[in-house]
Amino acid sequence: MAKGRGSASWTTRAIVALMAVSVMLLQADYVQAATYTVGESNGWTFNAVGWPRGKHFKAGDVLVFNYNPSIHNVVVVDSGGYNNCKTPAGAKVYTTGKDRITLSKGQNFFICNFPGHCESAMKIAVTAV
Repeated sequence: MAKGRGSASWTTRAIVALMAVSVMLLQADYVQAATYTVGESNGWTFNAVGWPRGKHFKAGDVLVFNYNPSIHNVVVVDSGGYNNCKTPAGAKVYTTGKDRITLSKGQNFFICNFPGHCESAMKIAVTAV
């Protein structure tokens, strides 16, 4: 009888250990999310278009947009809005000057839709894997 109890106890411990490892693995992806300040010390401003170059983004990473909200904003757009500097209907517009945006897997596009700003390269395209 004692032998049976030992087997059940071992099985229970193995299941608990497996669950603990699974939880740690799930959290590892979350912990690996990085935070990037768009434009570094310059912030979100003109000629930002090249800022993502050489960086490797993952889904869940956070972009921080620092800017003067009286003269700029951040608009989440699709590829058409990015290429044509147009704000599609229903686009999310950020206006705090300290916006934090979590990247989705795939292509992410951001522009400033103040007149002439997007056309002056105040836009970025980021691909997150």
